[in-house]
Amino acid sequence: MVIPAIEPTTKLQIITDWGERRETMIEESIGQITRAKMALSSPPTFLYGHRRNPFFPTAKTTSISDISAILSPKIHSKLLGLRTSLKQPPLSSIFIKPPKPQNPKSTTNTIRSLFTGIVEEMGTIKQLGFDQDNSFTMKIGAKIMLEDIHLGDSISVNGTCLTVTEYDTVLSEFSVGLAPETLRKTSLSELEIGSLVNLERALSPSTRMGGHFVQGHVDGTGEIVDMAPEGDSLWVKVMVGRDLLKYIVPKGFIAIDGTSLTVVDVFDEEVCFNFMMVAYTQQNVVIPLKKVGQKVNLEVDILGKYVERLLSSGFV
Repeated sequence: MVIPAIEPTTKLQIITDWGERRETMIEESIGQITRAKMALSSPPTFLYGHRRNPFFPTAKTTSISDISAILSPKIHSKLLGLRTSLKQPPLSSIFIKPPKPQNPKSTTNTIRSLFTGIVEEMGTIKQLGFDQDNSFTMKIGAKIMLEDIHLGDSISVNGTCLTVTEYDTVLSEFSVGLAPETLRKTSLSELEIGSLVNLERALSPSTRMGGHFVQGHVDGTGEIVDMAPEGDSLWVKVMVGRDLLKYIVPKGFIAIDGTSLTVVDVFDEEVCFNFMMVAYTQQNVVIPLKKVGQKVNLEVDILGKYVERLLSSGFV
């Protein structure tokens, strides 16, 4: 079999075509490098193993310097420019930040502070009255409350959540403001200079939950109608309106002057309930210091109010 000779012009055309194909393939390689830069954010390398490449017939890792060794001057200059532009991006760009919420819906949460009903100390009223026009202020002497106090802190005073407006760590005292509605709904209006009050700071993430959830939102007041000792314990009977009595159940929680206590019995006909305090509780809260006829702040267990709301609204 005789192989026909190839004319010189044909040879030149083949070489030219092959050169153009080579530059086209190199251009594609540069495109792959650019895409790799965008995808990996680092100087790329290519592994030609699963597909035959005329420049790299065997599987190996090929870098930019390997490719540039066989390029024409024109393509080589393009690649050098691309190589100098490949820089490690800042670390912050690797992590995708969550988008900020757009136009968030406003929500109402009335529970701004939470207490346990475990009284931390008894404070002493140092000043009580109007320090300015229409501004009723109460100044209280205490020790534990001043350990980590800040302006705007919530402190339960006889079960009423009040905001710290001023404090003095040298004199060991802090001030709270009282709104007219607070004075009408609570027994704080009966306090005098020298009166003792139950104090508790708002819950923190590390606080032990020793009592029950107390919001510091006084539901109303009750009147002490009887106090009777039994051994070293003390029975206390309180008369309350029917609007609150429906939320009070035997063996249920109730906050009385900010103290978490357990209801013993409920007397519907007398519109009363009673509870008992052990000796330790009597020594650390203000209730035993009160007399028959005096008022106490009451906050019923919030669970009962939620259940009533669900049943009356038809949600369940």
